[in-house]
Parts: sequence; structure tokens; C-alpha cells
Amino acid sequence: MATIFITGGAGFIGSNFVRYWLQNYPDDCVINYDLLTYAGNLASLADVEQDFGERYLFVRGDIGNYELALHLFQQYKPDWVVNFAAESHNSRAIVNPEIFYQTNVLGTQRLLQAARDAKLARFHHISTCEVYGDLALDSDERFYENSPYRPRTPYNASKAAADMAVRAYHETFGLPVTISNCANNYGPYQFPEKLIPYFTIRLLQGQKMPLYKSSHNRREWIHVIDHCRAIESVLLHGQIGETYNIGTGLELDIEAVAELLLQIFELDDSYKTYVEDRPGHDRRYLLDSSKIESQLGWQPQIDFQQGFAETVAWYRQNSAWWQPLLRRLAINEEAWK
Repeated sequence: MATIFITGGAGFIGSNFVRYWLQNYPDDCVINYDLLTYAGNLASLADVEQDFGERYLFVRGDIGNYELALHLFQQYKPDWVVNFAAESHNSRAIVNPEIFYQTNVLGTQRLLQAARDAKLARFHHISTCEVYGDLALDSDERFYENSPYRPRTPYNASKAAADMAVRAYHETFGLPVTISNCANNYGPYQFPEKLIPYFTIRLLQGQKMPLYKSSHNRREWIHVIDHCRAIESVLLHGQIGETYNIGTGLELDIEAVAELLLQIFELDDSYKTYVEDRPGHDRRYLLDSSKIESQLGWQPQIDFQQGFAETVAWYRQNSAWWQPLLRRLAINEEAWK
């Protein structure tokens, strides 16, 4: 029986991981530590509370609260800490960069210090492909684990700094850490500021999808459950001190995502409109994931066409989940100058 301590477990990827772990490890306990900022949503875990209550504990708290984190680490002695907690929306980072550095950099450092002082056995940090910068659209390049960090936005830079802090705590203090850098996730329970739920919900409401003018900028896409499986592989089999890229190799530009949605909804191009790019809009990300595939045996399992259709169907069927969240949308993606 193991105890796993999840930070940011009320967010998109974190809530999916909480559910995944409890379903697949019936002897384990999960502690979900989340501040419940605008994107944190306990409604994403209503079924978890009901089905796994005796093995699931929610604690509201900030990763920047060293004293509380240390107290919880000492009390529950988790076998793993998995740090999902982060501010993650590039558009919000342009409007208010300070909170991104406060949470993603200082918060991560304080969590690391608490883990070190509690002498925890393992700390896994969830990061992003965006720390590497971007790639030219006409290149066949991809990012490797040893690619240089070249972040271009406040969000990317804050995540890059957090990665560096994690590595420093390993190299300097011997904290047993691993890091994973993942491609763009999609799936259920994603906050409606992100591309796929944002566009889907707009169409459900009869509104147009606002595409940035650089609509051929590409992203690599992975279903959130495939990401959860990859984290599982790193926790169980990854080497201390190592970084693992997690991707699928599947690239789609924003035009292609919009076209898929129009096909599903049986709508025409009049439901697309074009708006100014946000500042620092990255062109392309693509990860080389051969390390996790060859060393840990992980492979993505969910076909994109199927996963995408199921995701859209989930938003269609769960308006009661996303409707209350719309008032939290603070960024007007149609108003960049």
C-alpha cells in the first residue's frame, strides 16, 4: 500500500491522474493538495469522492505554503509527490506574469524544500514542451531531453525556471527527483480557456471560433490518459535525476483542429473568424519521445481521431460541468493588439 501526494489535483491533468491512480491501484491512497484557484474545480472529482472516499483525501493549500506542505509530508509520509500545480495559460501570463513566477517558480521551490526537509523518497515534477522554445514550421526538427531551454513567454519561462529548481535540488541536495515534459494535452475536464474545449463550447453556444491569424502554427497532441500512463511509467520505472519527454508525434495546426470540430458539428467555415495573434505566439512544438519509449516501454494508446471525438462528446454531454466555469474566463482572445 502506497500513498501518493498530488499537487494541483483539482486541475485538468491532475484530476484525471487522481482518478487514474485510484482506479488502477486499489490498495493505494491519494492526497490531493490544491489551492482551488480559478481553474481548480472539485466538481471534476465528484465521482472520486463518491467511489474512493476512504482512499482519497482533499486538502486545500498552496504549494508556496512551506509550513503546511512540510506538516502534511511529515504526517502522511507519501511515497511519491507529483507536482502538477501550476499557472498554465499563456494568455493569462501576458496579462499578469507575476502570478506565474510566484506560483510556478517560488511555489515549486518551497515545495521542493518541504520535500527535502521531510526526507521524502521521490519528487516528480510535471513540466511542458514549451520550455524548449519553438521550432520553425518548415523544419523537421524536434526537441530532445538535452535540448537547450529557450522559453519565449512568461509562462514558458516560469516553467523553465521551475525545472531548473528541481534539477538544482537534486544536484545540490540529493533530492530524488524526476521531470517529465509533455506535449499539448486534450481530454475531459479541461478548463474552457484552452483551445479544444474553448472552441467546442463556443460552437455549442452557436458562436464563432476565434483563430489566431497564424492559424497554421502547429502543436503535438496527446490524450490526458496517455499522459497519465506515461507519468505512471516514470514513477514506477524512471531513473532518479532523469528527464523524460512525453509526446505522440502527432502534429495538428489550429486550422486542422477547427476543421475537425466543424465536421463533427456539421457546420461551415462561417463559424471561423480570425483575430490578432497574442504576443510571443510560438510556432511549433514537437518532442522526441524515444527515451521513455525505449527505456520505460511506454507508448501512446489512444488514437487521436477517436480520442478527439470522445472529448467533444464529453463536453456536449457535460454542460453542467462547464457552464459555471464560463464566468471565470478572464481573457478576451479576440482583443489582442
